[in-house]
Amino acid sequence: MNQVSMLQTASILLLLTAAGGILMAFRRLAQHANPPNWLAMAHGLLAASGLTLLIYAAVAEGVHGCAVIGLVLLLVAAAGGVIMNLAYHLAGKLIPKWLLYLHIALAAVGTGLVAWGAWAG
Repeated sequence: MNQVSMLQTASILLLLTAAGGILMAFRRLAQHANPPNWLAMAHGLLAASGLTLLIYAAVAEGVHGCAVIGLVLLLVAAAGGVIMNLAYHLAGKLIPKWLLYLHIALAAVGTGLVAWGAWAG
């Protein structure tokens, strides 16, 4: 698997992750409830899969600068996701909106940069 195909596969995994994230954000913002555990775990698993492939591509093959910036943003977003899961979701507390918005913004920009590096780079 070459650098471009790894970046494109990681992008697709991250876009699937975003689809689950949209469902979870809707649940939190419109229904004032945390998402179901299975959806949060599937979201995290897809995100981890995309990030793992992206990290491998960056280390083994080297990737375009925008993809590296996207990777850094996604790692920060992942840390926020872990905080939302462990400190709020599993504790039965409602996830704070500000943390959700920050997570969404970092993940969206990071995914966009990775996709840009995959298809336009």
